[in-house]
Amino acid sequence: MVATETGIQVTPKAVEKIRQAFAREGVQGGLRLGVLGGGCSGLSYQFKYEPKPRPADNVLDFDGVTIYIDPKSMLFLDGMTLDWKDSLVHSGFVFENPQAKKSCGCGTSFAA
Repeated sequence: MVATETGIQVTPKAVEKIRQAFAREGVQGGLRLGVLGGGCSGLSYQFKYEPKPRPADNVLDFDGVTIYIDPKSMLFLDGMTLDWKDSLVHSGFVFENPQAKKSCGCGTSFAA
């Protein structure tokens, strides 16, 4: 697992899944991780491709995969681990976020 000075971690399995998605979609650039108001618990995770970072973004590199995080989102994501889980019922990215005080059942929304 690779950690950054920000405390954000991305597991090797998640890095590989992001790399596969970039290749499949022909993405040039990086993955934006962020937090938006909304969702059943008050805040929801943003997860999208972007061709380049914004001027104030934190730009993180995980084994060749670039991730952009805006400063406001960093307040809610510091210490987070992005992982990929496979199970019989669900396969997908999992946010393990110590900033989240509670989260919804779907795992994509939380309260800080």
